[in-house]
Amino acid sequence: MIHRRAAFALALAVAGLPAAAQDVGPRRAPDAGARQRVEVPSPVLTIDQDRLFLESQWGRRVQEEIEARSAALAAENRQIEAALVAEERQLTERRRTLPPAQFRPLAEAFDLKVQRLRAEQDAKTRQLSRLREEARRQFYATVGEILGDLVRDRGAVAILDRRAIFLSADAIDVTDESIARIDGVIGDGSEIMPLDFDTAATPDEPGDPATTGQPGLPATPGGPATPGQPDLPAAPAEPGAPD
Repeated sequence: MIHRRAAFALALAVAGLPAAAQDVGPRRAPDAGARQRVEVPSPVLTIDQDRLFLESQWGRRVQEEIEARSAALAAENRQIEAALVAEERQLTERRRTLPPAQFRPLAEAFDLKVQRLRAEQDAKTRQLSRLREEARRQFYATVGEILGDLVRDRGAVAILDRRAIFLSADAIDVTDESIARIDGVIGDGSEIMPLDFDTAATPDEPGDPATTGQPGLPATPGGPATPGQPDLPAAPAEPGAPD
């Protein structure tokens, strides 16, 4: 089926070339710098689905808002990490003067606090990913009617994602035209789907492999922690335990 689809797309690309392209007679040189795409009648059009979203006003707004939120989350993680490091140092000092029976509850409470904060911050990062995917799905659901009008205006019957086609003529690509139409109709989509960052992110249940971590270890070995995974410390060892 894949080979038949590729062969069909190739046949369309060849058959769709203008007759002038087969003329071997003398031709007039095009104007310098002139770049004009010729609309070739074709029952099938192609589109770059990723570009359609990312280069639209809607897609650019989503990326900008999520990047700004990610930067704020990274700054929040650094503040949390600094506060926990300071608290860890205080525990280390108290360990020298407290008997094990009194120090152990303090160390356990600190460990639980670290795990809770990590789960909360991880949940915020996952929320950003969910918002990005939700905005993308809503975008494609919203622009279907606009693309349908484009198909009818071109006298075509379908639009295929370019990634699913082995070879096609650029003349049947309608990505730029689609973006222009979408921007003209729905703009940045903020009235249709504003990003709700105020919805509280819910940490996964304890023991979930997605969030269970080891306090004191970087989230990414050999590299900086991701925005949702601060490099959190662990509680000091109990008195008498090896450091």
